[in-house]
Amino acid sequence: MTDSLMTIGQMCESYDVTPRTLRFYEAKELIFPIREGQKRLFTKSDRARLKLILQGKRFGFSLEEIRQLLNLYSLGDQQTTQLTRTYELGQERLRDMENQREELTEAIADLKEQLQWGETVLADRGVKLAAE
Repeated sequence: MTDSLMTIGQMCESYDVTPRTLRFYEAKELIFPIREGQKRLFTKSDRARLKLILQGKRFGFSLEEIRQLLNLYSLGDQQTTQLTRTYELGQERLRDMENQREELTEAIADLKEQLQWGETVLADRGVKLAAE
């Protein structure tokens, strides 16, 4: 094995994923390890793709969106199409995340208000609450 290939164990350790995760991504045609019987060997390209998959998941992209973006890599246009589509999806996802953050901020404020009301009612009834 050359330095450019990694075993499934090395991949799991390096990228903090499980073997099941790697097999799942392989089944979804997101990565394409070299198969030697039951053994899987991951190339530098597989590692780069895995980094992008994990980053895409962190940003909330679906696996299908990630697969489509990865497949745009080899169009022969110096990744212009891939970068353009990634930018567009990234803008959409950023808007979604900002909307979610606003909704979450409102929900947190509402919950705090309700908890404060509950504390007041319980205190009026002589109930002592555990300190936070």
